[in-house]
Amino acid sequence: MPTVETLIPQAGQADAEGLRAFDADLLAEYVTDPAHPWWRRRPCVLALAGRVPEHRVAGLIARVHDPRDVAEVRIALLDLLADRTELLPWLGHPDRRQEDSYGMFEAILKARGLLGDRSATGELTTLAASPWSRTRALGEAGLDALVARYGAGAVLSDVGDERPEDRAFRVRMRHRAGADVVDALADPDRAVAYLAQSLLTDPDRLRGHLDEAPTTEAKLWTAYALHRLTGDTAETRAIHASLGRPRVEVAGLDEELRTAIVQEYGQYCQERSDPRWRIEAICAGPPVPPDEDERLRRAMTALTSAGLAPRPPVSCGEYNRQGGGTYHVIGLGGNGAEADEDGTGVLVSTLGRFVTSYEPEPAARAALESAGFRWIPQETGAIRVTDLCVYHFGDREPLDVATLLFYWQD
Repeated sequence: MPTVETLIPQAGQADAEGLRAFDADLLAEYVTDPAHPWWRRRPCVLALAGRVPEHRVAGLIARVHDPRDVAEVRIALLDLLADRTELLPWLGHPDRRQEDSYGMFEAILKARGLLGDRSATGELTTLAASPWSRTRALGEAGLDALVARYGAGAVLSDVGDERPEDRAFRVRMRHRAGADVVDALADPDRAVAYLAQSLLTDPDRLRGHLDEAPTTEAKLWTAYALHRLTGDTAETRAIHASLGRPRVEVAGLDEELRTAIVQEYGQYCQERSDPRWRIEAICAGPPVPPDEDERLRRAMTALTSAGLAPRPPVSCGEYNRQGGGTYHVIGLGGNGAEADEDGTGVLVSTLGRFVTSYEPEPAARAALESAGFRWIPQETGAIRVTDLCVYHFGDREPLDVATLLFYWQD
């Protein structure tokens, strides 16, 4: 006869079908005992969907209330018990703001939405506007539950239109009701305008809106949405030209650097980026794939000829033992892997002929420049590329040239 332990022999190896067929009372009893491993208890919670024994509800709620219990179990229980109105006093208590377990406060807000607590509407719109997809999904689920219960009009009356996140909610509700949201392309908040363009589906309507759009930025969002639907780069270039080819000017950013950065990041930047970058990237077209092996061979040859004893190049992911990015590292001097720990060496970008170093390397700079590479000094690397928001270790803000050319993310 199966047991919980045989159905979940190791973390991540739950027999979901077997658990669904397992006795619900035994599953609930198992969940209520925090002495059992959380990675077994959580699959048991999921297997209880739609069949929670009534006499076990109090014990399961007690697990939700216990801040010492594992958040993954408590969050799963909140979903399981989404129809238990007796949770509401605890969910809405001011002490819930002190919850510091990862993801718990967001899950509490979602649960309040599922249980019909309209006082959570404002915080749910904030969640729904999060750049993190998981957090956004929680906010949208809570809001959707409120709308299903009370109607969109009633829930919209709970929020204003001063905050961008509230306007984003309004755009989503208008779109769901079949309304035209093309006017939101002119929203002063770029995340709201980005959302609006993502919802539009009629190329002809967008073409007609080009002359109506009240600002250059709204016209660019219109062009971006149109290109998303048609993929017609020639049309996008024609629109860009008709607008005077507007772009974000960055002091000190020359055309070679700009082209490399635009082609790598312009189309796939974060929501709050200026649409000028997106359209510039589309009009520039895709980059010519570089011969990275040849570039690295040239760098190795130049450094060897200068007597710098370069070690074989490694990708930034290998160098940092995780992740990836847009450069290789060529260590200088010494031998063996331990020599890579001293910070010496040069970085060779995959985005072009750009090289630099963590430490001053005048001999390496001279050798590489003589071989046709471009050294990126500290003052050039420090130039911040305005309004081009790129994800980097949890942040979504404009980065400097050095970070963009020599990008690493774990």
